[in-house]
Amino acid sequence: QVQLVESGGGLVQAGESLKLSCSASGSIVSIYAMGWYRQAPGKQRELVAAISGRAGTNYAPSVEGRFTISRDNAKNLMYLQMNSLKPEDTAVYYCNAEIYISVYDEVRYEFWGQGTQVTVSS
Repeated sequence: QVQLVESGGGLVQAGESLKLSCSASGSIVSIYAMGWYRQAPGKQRELVAAISGRAGTNYAPSVEGRFTISRDNAKNLMYLQMNSLKPEDTAVYYCNAEIYISVYDEVRYEFWGQGTQVTVSS
């Protein structure tokens, strides 16, 4: 039906950068809001950054000023540019999206990607 696929994770040293991508495909009429979440071992999943259809953004305080979220509505893509990475940023990062899948109603459905591992060594 709808698939979200993340890419761009990896192993980096503290202070380095990574850029994550999320590609949405399938039966998509339009995408309402998108976001990046992360989950570290033994911790709950948390919101990292979110972006609305009109490109309004919000960030977790822990990443404000270091991470930048963006989206390409024409291509159903979302990005997370992560700079000045810290060991505490180590987690599995998940793509999330609220998507309209029917032209006959205004119901939004929530979808998740499978996650991509980001590991930051000190």
